Amino acid sequence: GCVVTTQRLEAHYLAGGNILRVISALVAADSAGIPLEFDQAAAIDLAGRDVVDAVRTSVEPKVIHCPDPERSGKTFLSAVARNGVELKVRAQVTVRTNLEQLIGGATEETVIARVGESIISSIGSADGHSNVLENPDMITKAVLERGLDSQTAFEIVSIDIADVDVGENIGSRLQADQAEADTRVARAKAEQRRAEAIAVEQEMKAQVVQNRASLVLAEAKVPLAMAEAFRNGKIGLAQDQSS
Repeated sequence: GCVVTTQRLEAHYLAGGNILRVISALVAADSAGIPLEFDQAAAIDLAGRDVVDAVRTSVEPKVIHCPDPERSGKTFLSAVARNGVELKVRAQVTVRTNLEQLIGGATEETVIARVGESIISSIGSADGHSNVLENPDMITKAVLERGLDSQTAFEIVSIDIADVDVGENIGSRLQADQAEADTRVARAKAEQRRAEAIAVEQEMKAQVVQNRASLVLAEAKVPLAMAEAFRNGKIGLAQDQSS
């Protein structure tokens, strides 16, 4: 067993540590055959970690959910395969505490984030959603091979897909949205061309009216010009040749 002197206990207490928790962790570790020294347990305790829970989780792995509804508010991960079909996934990650990396190691949130990101990436690399539905192990195997527990306070024991549901056909919806957008653009361009044609037509009508007005003015000036010519003797009446 681990021999602990009163001086070391007193030093830990004065440093703000929880002596009962450290002793309980040492007893639990010794009973489970886990090598744990007093200094290591004291350091874990002073780091703000629950050393008793760490030893317990090291012996009996615990399951964390990905995603965790209590942390993120999400009940499933949304991923899209290459054929554009969405899959809604829930995973269970079994972990045990890595006492060697507990101090300074990343927490559960990091493990959940890494696993979630890796699952989404793996599904996105699948040719079709049916491949994932037929063989979900291909996803968990690919995720486990990435060493996601590196620099974390845990060792990932297993990753299991708890539930997979088929969601929307994102690819088809995006294509439909694009087609609708293209239709709106085409309609807008057609409306613009129609408006331009109407404007040209109105301009031509206005030009015709203006030309008619100019013609009427010109015709009105003819009698005046003839009268002026008569007065000036520039135009005379033709003599009757028979007289």
